[in-house]
Amino acid sequence: MNVLNVPEPDFMQEEEIVLFSDSVGKWIDEHASPEAVQSWIANSSVPRELWNQSGEAGLLGLSMPEADGGMGGDYRHEVVLMRQLGWKGADHFGISLHNAIVMPYIWHYGTEAQKARWLPRLQSGELVGAIAMTEPGAGSDLQGVKTTAIKTGDQYVVNGSKTFITNGQLANFIIVVAKTDPSEGAKGTSLIVVETDGAEGFERGRNLHKIGMEGNDTSELFFNEVKVPGENIIGGGEGQGFIQLMQQLPQERLNIAVQGVAAAERGLQETLAYVKERKAFGKRVIDFQNTQFKLAEVKTKLTVAKVFVDHCLGLHLQGKLDAATASMAKYWVTDIQGEVIDEMLQLHGGYGYMNEYPIAQLYKDARVQRIYGGTNEIMKLLIARTL
Repeated sequence: MNVLNVPEPDFMQEEEIVLFSDSVGKWIDEHASPEAVQSWIANSSVPRELWNQSGEAGLLGLSMPEADGGMGGDYRHEVVLMRQLGWKGADHFGISLHNAIVMPYIWHYGTEAQKARWLPRLQSGELVGAIAMTEPGAGSDLQGVKTTAIKTGDQYVVNGSKTFITNGQLANFIIVVAKTDPSEGAKGTSLIVVETDGAEGFERGRNLHKIGMEGNDTSELFFNEVKVPGENIIGGGEGQGFIQLMQQLPQERLNIAVQGVAAAERGLQETLAYVKERKAFGKRVIDFQNTQFKLAEVKTKLTVAKVFVDHCLGLHLQGKLDAATASMAKYWVTDIQGEVIDEMLQLHGGYGYMNEYPIAQLYKDARVQRIYGGTNEIMKLLIARTL
């Protein structure tokens, strides 16, 4: 999609990346058509077999090394996938969370045994990943987590509840943020993997009914005396979880910014098509000066957003993206996403409020972007600490 006419940075113009983008787009057309997405929304979930099909197509584990069971790509491949999903309206599929959030925890921090045990199964689609951070009483404040994983003999016993968990209904590989030593605060936090198949005491709650992103399953999870092998602590030792989370959150926040630009680009494309066709008072809506001014503002804001996100991508590929800059990208882009999609819905008039028009879905989906991955208010606090 080139609706903004912004040149891609050199690192995204390499032939292999361009060809990969084309192939991903074709795969999405075949497996995630607009009709398929509507069925996801109706069922509040993607079909389980879509995960296996993704594995067969080589779309899982894109940035994981082949030696560890991945596809041998890098973060650019994840960006391509996120963009294509956004451009084609298939971003309710929680594949990027599986790929670019869950799997990196195992690759960066897992022991060699953990990598060998889990990464190939995550790459094939046998395992569907989720990460359970948020609790009913602890959202962006991860230090407030109450879920515990207490060691008893050679295993851990997990107790607690989580909510708003993406992929929660289908995931059978869940990284749980838990206190292994509740007396130590953040220093007592660990990441422990719960493989849910056959796990006694594990229960899925409701598939939560949301105002947007309805095609993605988002759930409550309950852990009642769930026994987990001792070797499931990521990294093999207790107390590393908070540091691991802090080191990976910049990529998660960059993911959200990438997705925000892609969704807004789709909104602009849909709006341009609408205002060029729709007539009012004897002329096309695009021919009114107000429409032109509003779309000029939208294009300008999205161009600035894309250029900044591309800058952040370059930093991240060099290992230089810091937490504050990632927070800037997350909060600013998602604020802009909300603003411009609201303006574009207005240009649709009453039709923009109808669910059958893509702009209505884009409007609903955009709202959560300012909440998950750390609220935008938390992003501003993190940025302010650098002043």
